[in-house]
Amino acid sequence: MKFQPIRPKKVSTQIADQIRSSILAGEFSPGDKLPPERELAEMFGVSRPSVREAINNLSSTGLVMSYQGGGTVVMSLMDKAGHPLSDLIRQEQERALDVIEVRKGLESWTAFYAAQRALPEDVSRMGEIISGMEQNLNGLKPSEDLDANFHIVIARATRNIVWLHLMQSLFDAMQEFQKSVWRAVYLTSEDHHLLFSHHKRIFEAIRSKDSEGARIAMHDHLTFAEQRSVAYLARTQED
Repeated sequence: MKFQPIRPKKVSTQIADQIRSSILAGEFSPGDKLPPERELAEMFGVSRPSVREAINNLSSTGLVMSYQGGGTVVMSLMDKAGHPLSDLIRQEQERALDVIEVRKGLESWTAFYAAQRALPEDVSRMGEIISGMEQNLNGLKPSEDLDANFHIVIARATRNIVWLHLMQSLFDAMQEFQKSVWRAVYLTSEDHHLLFSHHKRIFEAIRSKDSEGARIAMHDHLTFAEQRSVAYLARTQED
């Protein structure tokens, strides 16, 4: 048997390995910024050039992107150059219905696995979002950002990095369309209370570890969202 000599890893490689592990564990989502270089150097107890080299290594793999004066941002594993899906939806809004159809299948099972795997901190974060949505019912304040965050937290709770990055990519592509639907279709107190009840039902199923209940609740919610989106598109085509 032949053994290979042990070679100590460079400091920058060890830093890059730890950051990569954190990203792939879902501790950073696509679009999140890494701590500033100075902070990372203090956290790792190393020099800033070592951190800079580690970030450059990660950038070369496409896992992060550094911007002049804008920090270092985590990239989606699903991203390609440009934003072709976002552009397609902007040009042909009915394509958003294709994405919602995909979400119905994808997110139903995301909720299923989240109910099995969610950690106490995931459930706690979902609970905070639900509380925020409930507070927004007073005065009919919009909750579209909380809504989107709720779905991303569920994806993170699956402990499956592909679910998380795929979900984030779909939400980024749908962001403009979703905001338009929120502002044009969900107008009444009844609408807002109904949406809230959907999210609360999903949350309670995940909190209770009722995976099948969570799957059904998510599917029902997205079927409703699909119906409202169809109504929105029909209205815009009439105008």
